[in-house]
Parts: sequence; structure tokens; C-alpha cells
Amino acid sequence: MTTTDTTPGTRGTTSPRDLIGRGLLAVAALATVGAAIRGMVYVGRVADDRIWIENWRMTAFWLVAGLFALLAWKPRAQRGVWEVLFAQKSVLVVIAVVLGDVPEAGEAGYVDFGLVVILVASYFLCRGWQGWRSTETR
Repeated sequence: MTTTDTTPGTRGTTSPRDLIGRGLLAVAALATVGAAIRGMVYVGRVADDRIWIENWRMTAFWLVAGLFALLAWKPRAQRGVWEVLFAQKSVLVVIAVVLGDVPEAGEAGYVDFGLVVILVASYFLCRGWQGWRSTETR
């Protein structure tokens, strides 16, 4: 089953591979919304010396959820979003490995590694590199 591609400037159809990639991205977006909601609850309980950084962290979850949602919505219309998100998540995985036993680093490292896997799989399933083509050739 194929459906018409809704990305402006593209021709052709949306393949099952594309739908799988978009589905993975939607799951990543929803999981990140869950982390953001968890962050909102956590912000209400932190000490004053942690309030700024925890608010920053919580809003970063919302930002990342939005980026995943943009990619799920129109994966070939997002120049650079794939690459920026991949770089940020990959750096967090490396930091988690380097930090090792630091509280939260282990759990967060596994989560971010899972998100990197989803990003790479979805990039190939959705042909994310096509976002870099000019609108005349998409």
C-alpha cells in the first residue's frame, strides 16, 4: 500500500518503508514528550540551586520532541534537522560512556543510544538526505 507523499516539492508516493520510518520518529517524539512531562514534575521538586538547569533540561525535551515530530511529519523537507539531532544525541551517548558511573548517565546514555538508532534507521527508511536537494529535483 502506498499513499501520496505530502512533502511539498516531491513527486511519487510514500512507501511502506517511509511509513515505518515516520512511525519510528513519531514514537521517538512521544517518548520525548513523556520525558518532558516527567521533567515538569521533577522541576517542581528540585532544590533552588538546581531549578535553572532542570528547567533548561525540561524545555530541551520539548524542543527535541518537536524536532522528532517535524521529521515524522515531513522527513524530506527538513534540511539539517536530521543531522543536528543526530549530532546532539550522539554526543550525549559519548558523554554518557565517558562519565560511566555518574548518576543518570547510564540510563540516559541507553535512551539516547536508542534514539540514535531510530534516527539512523528512519533517515534511511525515509530518505532524509533528499531534504538537501533543491525543490526542483525533489
